Amino acid sequence: MFGSSESWTRVGEALAARGFRALAIGLPGHGQSPRDPQLTVERAAEALLRTAGEAGADAPDLAIGHSYGGLVLSAAASRLTADRLVIVDSPTSFPGGADRERARAHYARARAERTRERLLARSYYSPDDAEREARAAEQFDPDTAAAASAAPGGSWPLPRGAVVVRPCPSDDIPDDEAARLRAAGIDVRDVPGAAHTIWYSHFDAFLAALPLA
Repeated sequence: MFGSSESWTRVGEALAARGFRALAIGLPGHGQSPRDPQLTVERAAEALLRTAGEAGADAPDLAIGHSYGGLVLSAAASRLTADRLVIVDSPTSFPGGADRERARAHYARARAERTRERLLARSYYSPDDAEREARAAEQFDPDTAAAASAAPGGSWPLPRGAVVVRPCPSDDIPDDEAARLRAAGIDVRDVPGAAHTIWYSHFDAFLAALPLA
């Protein structure tokens, strides 16, 4: 789970080829998912659980969440009961309390800048990747994202045995946080030199880091 479900197209196809029934869930305010001007981590977690339940995936073999989607997955973990839980370059807490109007303006600017042409300037985006991500930007709702940023913060610790995949270096999971997670029984796996969206910049290494066996 991350942003628009389209972002997971290539990963979903690779998982399906390995025998999984892959379900890509878009976050509220992304892709075709409903908008939510009162979004919080807890409300997003409830939406995830509801959608997974409706799809018959309330106890999946593997659950993957990236960035804010990873935070939401952390909040839902105790009720989703996935056999294997994977968080991709996501903190398990956030401060919250951002100024809503400033956050909305920030997200609106970011959406406007995320064009196909700009995305293609990054060497790891194929034309299809850039097309999908540009379309995701067009469908992205800054008001929903601003609501999430302005909501109260919190912490949602991962259960022991969860897997964290991060680029190395990572702004979201720096080395000291990675060390803390490892000490808490979390399996932290590094992908050196990867981008925040690891599966775009280092697809094969990302798949290799997933607990698929």
